[in-house]
Amino acid sequence: MTLLDAPGPGRPSGLRPVDRTTRREQILEVLRAAVSDGTLAPGVHLAEVELSEQLGVSRGTLREALRHLQQDGLLVPDNRGRLSVRVVSAHEVADIFAVRAALEALAAEQVCSRQDRSGAVAVLEDRLAAMAQPAADMGERVTRDLAFHEALCTLSGNDVLHASWRNVSGLARAAVTAAGPSAALANTAAARHAPLVALVRDGDGEGAQRFLRQHMAEAAQNLLTQMGDGSTPS
Repeated sequence: MTLLDAPGPGRPSGLRPVDRTTRREQILEVLRAAVSDGTLAPGVHLAEVELSEQLGVSRGTLREALRHLQQDGLLVPDNRGRLSVRVVSAHEVADIFAVRAALEALAAEQVCSRQDRSGAVAVLEDRLAAMAQPAADMGERVTRDLAFHEALCTLSGNDVLHASWRNVSGLARAAVTAAGPSAALANTAAARHAPLVALVRDGDGEGAQRFLRQHMAEAAQNLLTQMGDGSTPS
């Protein structure tokens, strides 16, 4: 199925042309949002000619953005090298969130071990406040949620951990897209994340690790339920 053949939300009519002054960045923003909100549905093939015409950019510039999204795990090639929106399986959802739980639990432990955590708490509070604000669409909600979690990893000061988290964050976004808006609304609620900020403020590393493992297990379960698989992630 090509982008132009995709029914309903998979059609490209919802994509807006981009300003040539910031081509690559705007293409990334538009395409990432389109994947996140389902405008580009899982499994849809991205035809370069149609996309470049729709967005009003050259195919070379478009390819740069598509390569970036492929590195993020949002797009996958077939045996002919053609890219399509990643289809995330239920098994992959469990794996993605298990890895995130391990990485973020370690990040929380390292942040909580500091004597002065005021700066870290301020950053997390700022990200939490952004999550509490109304969002234009599901893509924006997911972006704010991931920004909160990435901030925790960045604050750990562990560059390897942060890089590993970045590698799995695109898959997490794809998983949320596969499950649909109901699961995204549940998983990205600011209230679900507020207890972590309090635990970091108190320097409760063990509590923060327990919270994140449960947080990720519940997030995965929400996605699996919406995907039609009610099994409990291992």
